[in-house]
Amino acid sequence: MEQNRPLPAGRARLSTVLRSAKQIVSVSAAAGALNLGRREAAKLLSRWREQGWLRRVGRGLYVPVPLDLAGTTQVIEDPWVLAPALFGLSYIGGWTAAHHWDLTEQLFNETLVFTTRRVTHKRTTAQGIVFLVHHASDQRLYGLKTIWRGTTRVNISDAARTLIDMLAMPDTGGGIDHVADCLAAYLATRDFDRDLLIRYAVQFGNGAVFKRLGFLADVRVQDTTLAAACRKHLTQGYARLDPDLPCKRLVTSWRLWVPERWGGGADDR
Repeated sequence: MEQNRPLPAGRARLSTVLRSAKQIVSVSAAAGALNLGRREAAKLLSRWREQGWLRRVGRGLYVPVPLDLAGTTQVIEDPWVLAPALFGLSYIGGWTAAHHWDLTEQLFNETLVFTTRRVTHKRTTAQGIVFLVHHASDQRLYGLKTIWRGTTRVNISDAARTLIDMLAMPDTGGGIDHVADCLAAYLATRDFDRDLLIRYAVQFGNGAVFKRLGFLADVRVQDTTLAAACRKHLTQGYARLDPDLPCKRLVTSWRLWVPERWGGGADDR
């Protein structure tokens, strides 16, 4: 009977690192697993990358390459597991979170992430996966849930918080029309919570959120209770329903410029 042969020293060390690091291999993880200095660990990871055992996904970050995927471009099936390693303190949000919470059936090619790190490149590609990255201050890290994706813990905005982000920045929701559809879907769920939406909007601290939310509640989803709650928090000045659209109609009751194709009440001008 043939006995199992021990792994070569290099492969054995790689196995030790992979068992410790799980899905994402960092220089720190390799140094800790092998009791090495960071510089030596970085060189070792680079050598394994050259040998085809690892693939680089970010600065000092690698993923293992399964044998049956060697030579392919993408080895990560779930792009979410890359977010904590690539962007640090962060959360999945916008249209990506909206799809997760069943607020939309529309799929977007890019994974949307909010991070507390300084954002120099809004569009980042790793392993053939495109991330759209937005900055979020520490004060806006609320309304988040932690979920497991394999062995990786990932933060994601809950449904109400997702809507607040998309109302503040309609581009993160695929445009205001899609945001309105997501709001309507949220109102139809068992988890719909008007008070939570208002509380999140107050905490966010952006007056445009109440103007857009109130207008959509009034005109699109026709929730008079939500519209009345928003009206109590209206700030001075005027905002645009969607900064990326031509907004030539002024709805004075909501202090909001909207596209001409949107209705808005008798006080339009």
